[in-house]
Amino acid sequence: MTFPEHDEELCQPAARHGIDFIRLATPTTDAKRLPKVLANASGFIYYVSVAGVTGGSAPTPERLEGAVGQLREHTELPIAVGFGIRTAEQAATIGRFSDAVVVGSALVDCIEHAVTADEAVERVHTLVSELAESVRACREVSEPQAC
Repeated sequence: MTFPEHDEELCQPAARHGIDFIRLATPTTDAKRLPKVLANASGFIYYVSVAGVTGGSAPTPERLEGAVGQLREHTELPIAVGFGIRTAEQAATIGRFSDAVVVGSALVDCIEHAVTADEAVERVHTLVSELAESVRACREVSEPQAC
């Protein structure tokens, strides 16, 4: 990860070559730091849903929705939410108010617990299918609070 203070070294050259530069915003990114984080960002903003390590505690949907709403006030870029999201239910809830949901640790777990490569592929396929269906279903209902 690079910091906004080092944009000249990586972010700006990437932009000149048409490469989006994805910035991370976190629960600890304060109002003073946020403009620096968003400067030169492109593609989307990755909102880290929990303070801590990925795969740790689950994020609180109400807190996340408020944080994503506040972040939207400062950027027009799409917002992807990740870290701590492991289930279809969590993905559906977060997908209701975000533009994307990232579930990396859950996918790594599928692979880690598989005995063969074929089993790993099957486990990942099943999980991704469940997650996608859950998010789609939640976005289609007329009463999103039911998700």
